[in-house]
Amino acid sequence: MRETAAPTSASGRRSRGWWSRPPARLSRLSRLSRLSSRRRAVLLAAFVAACAVLAQWVLMVPPLYFDPYYVWEAARHWPDIPLDQWPFNEVPHQVTRIGLVLPARLVMEVLGEGQAAYFVISAAGGCLFFVGCYLVVRSLFGDVAGVAAALLMIVHPFFTITNPFGHEITWSTGVMLPDMPGAGLFAIGMAALVTASRRTGRAQTRLLLAAGFFLGSSYLVREFLAFLFLPIPLYLWLLRIPWRRNVVVGAPMAAILAFNLVHNALVWGNPMAGLRSAAGHGGRPNEPVTRAWAAGSFPRAMDDWHWLGVIFLVALGLTVVGWTVTRDRRLALVLVWFLALCVPITLLSGVIDPHDISLRGWLLRYWFSVLPALLAGGFGALVLLARRLPAGAARFRVAGGVAAAVLAAAYMVTAVRAVPDLPRDRAWNELRVWLGDRDDIRVIWADRRLAQTMTFYTRSMWGDVRWHGQIRDFEHVVPALPEGAYQAPMLYTRWRGMESQIAAGYRPGPQNGWRLLWRSSDGVLEIWDHSGRHG
Repeated sequence: MRETAAPTSASGRRSRGWWSRPPARLSRLSRLSRLSSRRRAVLLAAFVAACAVLAQWVLMVPPLYFDPYYVWEAARHWPDIPLDQWPFNEVPHQVTRIGLVLPARLVMEVLGEGQAAYFVISAAGGCLFFVGCYLVVRSLFGDVAGVAAALLMIVHPFFTITNPFGHEITWSTGVMLPDMPGAGLFAIGMAALVTASRRTGRAQTRLLLAAGFFLGSSYLVREFLAFLFLPIPLYLWLLRIPWRRNVVVGAPMAAILAFNLVHNALVWGNPMAGLRSAAGHGGRPNEPVTRAWAAGSFPRAMDDWHWLGVIFLVALGLTVVGWTVTRDRRLALVLVWFLALCVPITLLSGVIDPHDISLRGWLLRYWFSVLPALLAGGFGALVLLARRLPAGAARFRVAGGVAAAVLAAAYMVTAVRAVPDLPRDRAWNELRVWLGDRDDIRVIWADRRLAQTMTFYTRSMWGDVRWHGQIRDFEHVVPALPEGAYQAPMLYTRWRGMESQIAAGYRPGPQNGWRLLWRSSDGVLEIWDHSGRHG
């Protein structure tokens, strides 16, 4: 039987047949498919970001006091931020987080020192968080799971009930704090790592550099996220990325750390200023803490604030069950991510020393950085376990899909029903309008919380001064009002959130000589006068 020789090229070398290489048309389709996937990811990320901004606009939490206010003041005064002077000595660990302070200062330079800049800064942090959630879940288990996880998070009470002038669980959406942007940057970095595991060559290098940049940037916003950096080599091993590529991830992280040290040396005269401020955070707890109580910090944070926090506990349980059954490396990655933060936070919340705690693990916002991982694990486990059902179990798959749709609808209704009860910032905007016509009032007293929020509403949205009077404040924990509060009008609210009332529950009214000057239409804010000098 005669053999047929393979065709040769003009140079005499044996050429491969048409069957051994893809046609040019198929190659172009492959490139278009990859481009389409990227374009779809960009469009869906933009959709999630738009939903996040819309949610913040619906909630419209007024600029809040204490930590957010001190971060705002640090951005206003940068680079002149003396850590040994009030108010910066109150929370030096907050004002040295340059990943939040420097972008805030940039926004102020563009939009002014008013509420508009505060809204944009807060919205950017929310977008980073929710888009990061979408991207990391998408990179692990696809677009549907990613969008579902992001939307679930946007309407969750953890991220809607945030207004202390109504009732609040924690400060999250619409609040200028580091927890959401820091968690979002870390999630985006992890999404880049996961995507890099499916690339080779220069494409993988670019993604690993991007991952290092976002991971390093998250440290500039929330320093204890460095705990999540410790297992980076394990992340790469689980994703089957070569060991030597750790250097590529670490290079931008080292550059960001160097920038941080140089900045701190120039601004505060000490390159370790941020670390020293973070290390000095904490101390003796206000209430007794036991080791057993501290050990349950994570489930307590999920369960104590709102019953829908059980979703994240269920997601963790599903992740554990899913990994036990499937041994899928993606679920293992989620568990490593969770444990890398859970273990140190729990230990530092009182397990090591209940009389000297560094972190308060029972605070919900400390766990924001693992919530995207838990949702990824929960959705992924459901998908992987459903795929293991036998081929004849189609009826069970249908029933499971119907049950999931019913649960999703019930969840959305329950979560969204809480939103109409929130007061937004209507009362504060009405106060801004009223103050604009009251040049006769030169001084207003308020407790420090109200006074700090009020500073935004003596200005226009863009920071132009509308009322030129003076705000004088007092600590709300004082046993009695200061004498000066009786000599000028006083701004008052009956606190409806978790905050305590002023002066052991003191309430101004006609019965104790006060006269009402103004009240907001929703009854949230009031201005009372005891002096009789104003009408």
